[in-house]
Amino acid sequence: MKILFVCTGNTCRSPIAESIFNERNELKNHCASSAGIATVYGSKASKNAVLVVNENLQKDISNRKAVQLTMEMLAEADLVLTMTSSIADMLLKEYPNDSIKIFSLSNYINGESDVLDPFGGNVYFYNKTFDQLKAMIIKLIKKLKEDEGK
Repeated sequence: MKILFVCTGNTCRSPIAESIFNERNELKNHCASSAGIATVYGSKASKNAVLVVNENLQKDISNRKAVQLTMEMLAEADLVLTMTSSIADMLLKEYPNDSIKIFSLSNYINGESDVLDPFGGNVYFYNKTFDQLKAMIIKLIKKLKEDEGK
């Protein structure tokens, strides 16, 4: 199963989500990637995103470049999980034929809130976002395991 995490600029939240999922995932044939809906060409992962991923996962994402979401990426993904309900709503309006696989991460796991956007904040906010995403992705993996067992 190809999971695509989507945020705005693909420099903070979705690369962190991708890193956490790929690090914690125990399911065979499940992998994650990420993209943004409004990327700046050539942008790299933000300094604080690099720091929190390195500190928490011992993974280096410093050379990772932002990826602009494309129709091809949506077509290839089995599940598209956005960082906010507003991004999910926008994608659902733009790509109604893909509505069965586009959700906000929070809605998909029956969560309560969108993922905090740490962009422009200090490392404290990035750590809060990392912790929020980690908890959500643990729930996501549990849900995927349960769904796979059905």
